[in-house]
Amino acid sequence: LRASSRTLAALLLALTALAATGAESQPLDADAQAAGRVVMQQLEASRRNDFSTAYTFASVTVRAMFDRARFEQMVRGGYPEIAHSASAAIEGSRPGDAGEIYLLGRVVGDNGRAIEAVYELVSENGGWRINSVVTRPDESEKA
Repeated sequence: LRASSRTLAALLLALTALAATGAESQPLDADAQAAGRVVMQQLEASRRNDFSTAYTFASVTVRAMFDRARFEQMVRGGYPEIAHSASAAIEGSRPGDAGEIYLLGRVVGDNGRAIEAVYELVSENGGWRINSVVTRPDESEKA
């Protein structure tokens, strides 16, 4: 979702800089670990073409914007590496000002392309839900 893409794009650059300086080697706190599990579960569901399960990890805001079928169409069309990942890792996190968590991830699609992704997760009903994601090609692949 690109509703707040300027903010997330700026954050992607900041988190990428942190990752480049070794921040990814620091352990994630408990909230970031829990949020990371949600991202990984959604990626696994998408990998199995189980978009009904993947949709359950989306925030109320996302579900208000997309019904299940449109959610699948949006993920497949806009995020092919996320729709069919071969591997993924959470490499860093940063808390937001309003209680949200931003996670920096690296996803390799079954198409062979790697991307960096910043996920915004929000707390809903005692758990984390994915509110948005911004991606860009993983530039480290070209180094």
